[in-house]
Amino acid sequence: MSNQHDQHESSHRPPNRRKEMSRRQFLTYTLGGATAYMAGGVVLPMLRFAVDPVLHKKTEGNFVKVVEVSKITDEPQEFSFELHQQDGWYASTASLTAWIRKDESGKIYALSPICKHLGCTVGWNNDKGFPNEYHCPCHGAQYTKDGKNLAVAPKPLDEYKVKIDKDWVYLGDIVPNTRAK
Repeated sequence: MSNQHDQHESSHRPPNRRKEMSRRQFLTYTLGGATAYMAGGVVLPMLRFAVDPVLHKKTEGNFVKVVEVSKITDEPQEFSFELHQQDGWYASTASLTAWIRKDESGKIYALSPICKHLGCTVGWNNDKGFPNEYHCPCHGAQYTKDGKNLAVAPKPLDEYKVKIDKDWVYLGDIVPNTRAK
């Protein structure tokens, strides 16, 4: 008898209905979703900006083809070259100069022409009073063939990283002088 009674009660129950969303819940979900969307629009570019340097592969540095090895002598020679630069979306070309020579052992090296005193451009043998030296015309700084500072300047001339490949001299980044002693 109780079995029939249970069946009778279950047939009188209303069918399971989905619980309806109240207006308050609807506004909460809508405003929360819109806020999350706008916050994502602000946070994602900042996150990309912070993480971007980590994503770029580190390179050894860019080397620029400058001159044939056969043209290099033991006397410093001035060579100009162009370096293509990319700064964000702005591409430019910088015109640079280097003093390149062979040392006594035949190794090729290149010096930056920028004076370490106040940044003027030095020249080789451009002052008759100081032969066989780099001389700065601005304030009289003097340097040896290896770039060692003799007068006025506090440091020796910087060097370029040098790479020899297929009888060409390639110059890279500027580094502190290791030759001057």
